[in-house]
Amino acid sequence: MGRVSQAQAQENRQRVVATASRMFREKGTAVSVADLMKAAGLTHGGFHKQFASKDDLVDEAIAHAFAEHAAHSAATFEERAGEHEAARRTLIEQYLSVWHRDHAADGCPVSGFAADLGREPDQAARARHVYINGIRNRAARLATGDDDGMAQLCTMVGALALARATRGDPISEELLQAARTALAESGTKQSEPQQRMD
Repeated sequence: MGRVSQAQAQENRQRVVATASRMFREKGTAVSVADLMKAAGLTHGGFHKQFASKDDLVDEAIAHAFAEHAAHSAATFEERAGEHEAARRTLIEQYLSVWHRDHAADGCPVSGFAADLGREPDQAARARHVYINGIRNRAARLATGDDDGMAQLCTMVGALALARATRGDPISEELLQAARTALAESGTKQSEPQQRMD
């Protein structure tokens, strides 16, 4: 079997990062390298040709998740240019939806990586810049008037975590609805979004 071309190696690397980004958000960073490479359709032995360590992959997966989500969020806000409050409401509705609760792999990296970064201080230190900027950018998209959006983001992330933990019980949907209602009531003032950090 011949050597993999440089272009194919880069494509394989991107596939591993994208797969890791989804799997880590859904199952946590404790996912084994063997399971990750299998899900990416590649051999376990190829991992060390692409990455110095699993920690390096976690860093790249976090950055990939935030970049992917930023592109999606930016598209939502661009569709509603000049209508910050409408874009804010759309973001809240999508974030606090049953679909988002049930699809963590495709979900927000703020909630998806919070538990792992909280448990793994070394990884948190390595990924801190990307993660903090991601938090600030999401909060800025929620900002209204004098509210910087931080408490709103905390409400959304907390409600989503609780809804995921109680999935299968009616309280799960109640939690999502309670957060949507509270955030709708808090958005009576309107302002332009704050400047993003990325």
